[in-house]
Amino acid sequence: MMKMRVIAVIAAGLFSVATQAADGEAIYNKSCMFCHASGVGGAPRAHDEAAWKSLMDKGMPSLLQAVKEGKGNMPPKAMCSSCSDDDYKASIEFMAKKKAK
Repeated sequence: MMKMRVIAVIAAGLFSVATQAADGEAIYNKSCMFCHASGVGGAPRAHDEAAWKSLMDKGMPSLLQAVKEGKGNMPPKAMCSSCSDDDYKASIEFMAKKKAK
């Protein structure tokens, strides 16, 4: 019985990670892709690890603040006024990672 609980907890955790990754991509596709796919207006291009490294080094709180308040050409809330902090985090993490082949 204990093994079943452990397996259920592990499976739930893996599902949560997969869901978060999918949500990050969905949010990117809905609200971020227009600028971050092409780099328009100086936006760091999605999946360009070098472009995102210095931003990620500043930490997620700093990135969340920039997204919510706007920065440079990016408007406040970055084209996703209904996004939560978790949504923003997921999309940032999606963009900052090298694209899976």
